[in-house]
Amino acid sequence: LGHPSCKPQLGSPASADNPLDFSNVDTRLPMLVYMSREKRPGYNHQKKAGAMNVMLRVSAMLSNAPFVVNFDGDHYINNSQALRAPMCFMLDPRDGQNTAFVQFPQRFDDVDPTDRYANHNRVFFDGTMLSLNGLQGPSYLGTGTMFRRVALYGMEPPRYRAENIKLAGKVNEFGSSTSFINSMPDGAIQERSITPVLVDEALSNDLATLMTCAYEDGSSWGRDVGWVYNIATEDVVTGFRMHRQGWRSMYCSMEPAAFRGTAPINLTERLYQVLRWSGGSLEMFFSHSNALMAGRRLHPLQRVAYLNMSTYPIVTVFILAYNLFPVLWLFSEQFYIQRPFGTYIMYLVAVIAMIHVIGMFEVKWAGITLLDWCRNEQFYMIGATGVYPTAVLYMALKLVTGKGIYFRLTSKQTDACSNDKFADLYTVRWVPLLLPTIVVLVVNVAAVGAAIGKAAAWGFFTDQARHVLLGMLFNVWILVLLYPFALGIMGKWGKRPVILFVMLVMAIGAVGLVYVALHAPYPADISEVAASLGEASLTGPSG
Repeated sequence: LGHPSCKPQLGSPASADNPLDFSNVDTRLPMLVYMSREKRPGYNHQKKAGAMNVMLRVSAMLSNAPFVVNFDGDHYINNSQALRAPMCFMLDPRDGQNTAFVQFPQRFDDVDPTDRYANHNRVFFDGTMLSLNGLQGPSYLGTGTMFRRVALYGMEPPRYRAENIKLAGKVNEFGSSTSFINSMPDGAIQERSITPVLVDEALSNDLATLMTCAYEDGSSWGRDVGWVYNIATEDVVTGFRMHRQGWRSMYCSMEPAAFRGTAPINLTERLYQVLRWSGGSLEMFFSHSNALMAGRRLHPLQRVAYLNMSTYPIVTVFILAYNLFPVLWLFSEQFYIQRPFGTYIMYLVAVIAMIHVIGMFEVKWAGITLLDWCRNEQFYMIGATGVYPTAVLYMALKLVTGKGIYFRLTSKQTDACSNDKFADLYTVRWVPLLLPTIVVLVVNVAAVGAAIGKAAAWGFFTDQARHVLLGMLFNVWILVLLYPFALGIMGKWGKRPVILFVMLVMAIGAVGLVYVALHAPYPADISEVAASLGEASLTGPSG
């Protein structure tokens, strides 16, 4: 094959065999380069972030295009306009030059029809990310993104810098390759045409140098230049660095979806994925990328959004404790919490109602279905009872010991030999990460049984029994939220949800019978309770 020419190669005109006219269409294919970077023992190759930084340098020597598209290896382009649509934002004459990247929502092919583990995550992609468009834009999500090359180089947006890029005093930040550094100013010119390069021996040597392990030594790569290193959520932190410099981003949603990919439908793999995200969020909060320490160029509400994204696992420690509190029902005949005052209940109901009304408006505004919202609520509780507290524990150990935490990568592969497309959904992989949520599930099932047993032992029409049954609604609501988790740990039995309901009823009934057998009052005790109730009815309520 001959070397690609700089001249357009027009297609053939319409004919009897081909009714389509390509006489005005340039039929040349773009250059495709497969890159294999150096990996050497003793050097941390920095996983995905390291690979992306090598790609950024090598592509500068081959095409030096002003825009870079990034999507994961398990994703593919699903819409022929996927590369054209973000250009509308980048080339917008109003503020396009200050746009660092355009983020597409993630869409998946292999998710089960009921989306048991909220893999589609539409509340986040179509709600949270879209709402950030009104500030400085959505955060970078690691895939389905078009970048402006100079923003990845760590340059400031045009509104904060001179018209021409000046590299004086910054050469050492980008490494030792003179050819690469000389190419950087041209990478900012978005109106120029790109001429195919001649891959000769000199260029091959330059490319090999850019891919070596030692090239980044003593430079700013992985910190102020390119993708950020040494953090589990390198994508969010890389986008945060751009927002902190004053860049903005844009959210772009298309139909059909611009990019599609695969997602982990196995419970264990999904939990490990969320553990890596939540652990990386905490690492971001306890690092120099903390939103509290960002400069004045970060929008105040964008700062709040980043704080929320980096601290949400901490709150779930209290949710876990709250979910385990019903264990007191099992050991005492009285409930230890003082009954709330009427005014407090009114305020509580008002706040809860307001939260749900706002949620309904958000669901309506973002076009999210009720099932998506319910799955989001359920999986948040699953994460809050096991994954997020584990991430907090990991972060505490890192702060005490000073050693980094290793988060395993998510496996999205299924058995190719299986005839069941969703066979991985019904596979149980027992790991310690499941135990906290299992404990919460067992405690609340036992609490419901104990509440029913307590009401049966002391009479269903006593004042104490009414409070017991009312408090039981809390436990039932927790069980509803943990319903997908219960199906997941049942494995293949989870294909028939009716089995789960039968098992829950049997477990609740067994606990209730045991409680009645152990705590049923003697006849003398019953007469004393009746007498006290009669006396209370004559004297009226106290306080």
